[in-house]
Amino acid sequence: MPSSTGPSIDTITEGGRVTQVGEGQEAEESSPAVVTLGAPTVGELLAERYELVEHINNDSAGRLVWRGVDVVLRRPVAVVLRYPGGDSATEMLQAAVAASRVIHPNLVGVYDAIDEDDRAYVVREWVDGQSLRELVAADGPLDPARATAIGNAVASALAAVHATGMVHGNLHPGTVMISDDGRVVVADARTDGADSQENDLRAVGGVLYFALTGHWPHGEAPLHGATAGHGRAALPDAVRDASGSIAAPRQVRAGVPAYLDDLTMDLLDPEIAPPSSDVLSAELSRLDIPADEQFLEQAGPLRFTADPGEEPSPLAAAGGRKVALGVAGLLVVALVGLFVGISVLGGGDDDAKEPVAQPTNSAPATGGSTEAAAPVRKLTVSDVRIIDPESGDRAEVRNAEKVIDGSDDEGWETQTYRNNGKFGGLKKGMGVWIDLGAPHTVKSLQATLSSTGASAELRAGTNGEFPSTSKGDKDLVAAYPTVIGQPFEDHDGTKMTFNGFDPAQKYQYLLFWITELPKKDDGSGWKIGVQEITVQGS
Repeated sequence: MPSSTGPSIDTITEGGRVTQVGEGQEAEESSPAVVTLGAPTVGELLAERYELVEHINNDSAGRLVWRGVDVVLRRPVAVVLRYPGGDSATEMLQAAVAASRVIHPNLVGVYDAIDEDDRAYVVREWVDGQSLRELVAADGPLDPARATAIGNAVASALAAVHATGMVHGNLHPGTVMISDDGRVVVADARTDGADSQENDLRAVGGVLYFALTGHWPHGEAPLHGATAGHGRAALPDAVRDASGSIAAPRQVRAGVPAYLDDLTMDLLDPEIAPPSSDVLSAELSRLDIPADEQFLEQAGPLRFTADPGEEPSPLAAAGGRKVALGVAGLLVVALVGLFVGISVLGGGDDDAKEPVAQPTNSAPATGGSTEAAAPVRKLTVSDVRIIDPESGDRAEVRNAEKVIDGSDDEGWETQTYRNNGKFGGLKKGMGVWIDLGAPHTVKSLQATLSSTGASAELRAGTNGEFPSTSKGDKDLVAAYPTVIGQPFEDHDGTKMTFNGFDPAQKYQYLLFWITELPKKDDGSGWKIGVQEITVQGS
């Protein structure tokens, strides 16, 4: 008798009572009851061990779902029966056998699988709870921390399944189940071989998208060839533009961190190869921080860097997006900040008693004040976004976080424009918007570019509440009239440093605005990349 974990049991709620439906094929309210000659009865003992207690429902595939009790171990179980057994029950039994090979806390346990010819049944763990679909339908989209925790559990379960060479093939909000004690389990793997591990990973992106927005990004049709009525066709479709492209979670609702938004969209992007399930699980584990330890702001300001002493992000190593660090990264940044502060306030052991900070023309000394000036340091960027007010397809607004990841090797770049450096005559400009999280005294902003010859200016504003849409970007640019220092025209270097900030003013929102692109070395068009942006201040 196999005893291990495997595909779980999806749930529906009837009259306030939690019930369970097998194999992810959720019972339809209009489905007629299946009447079977010689059907099991309350109190019947199967295999001299499993007592049937209550007939819960019949799923849409005609299987009978019962709540039972294992009279040997005295624990509740779910019993899924099919009449007759034999060939008609082959897929159900094969799925149970495959599931029994995978042991993982985020997969529901499979205890037994028996074919008695006239009927076959699978005995599985009984889980009190509800599916993600039901949870979101009842309570609305989840907060980012809870969505991340669910995504982490799902990816962890998939990693265990994929390690055996199998695929799940049936992952959607109806087969992700949250028990009453908070455990997340994945339900109802398929065994027909019609799917792939990559599709499983794309489905993780769909689950994250649904948890964050309440919409399913794969359209109304069931995913990966499942028949209608299996729990996916009724999910609300994602918000889409005129071309059919889905809106990012941050465009649907406020408060979604940039790093989680980008990770979700990357998993859904067919042009970007997803990481392996174990790498994705490790990455989501880094982001899965308990609510009482949520020190990361909405945009995940701490990011993986290329510092030799830092362990690289497993997702970055796999070619995926760089995302926020956990506690260890925070400590590294704190130590670096402390070192910078010491370096500014003291010039080393020999000069430790001699202050090196002197008043400058940008920070005049006050006559009788004894208050020490705050040391200049690298400021943490709380949020970053690409501003593209004159584009309908929003194709160039991705990868904004690469301009603050601590590495000049990767960055955000424009498309290649033909005709001229004025964005081909199609746009007045594009930019990188930065939110420092709170008002700061800013000393300078430096932008590192991929090539010379670009023109740009730096603007400041006081409002950061603009949606990431063409209209929202247009309104943002109009609301940022203040230009910091002199614009860089046809700049002959790859670094632009703006230091014309008013020392008496505090800044939170900045816009690095590109007005002209340089010509590519091969002469095929005009293009620029922004490799890194750093802000110094206090």
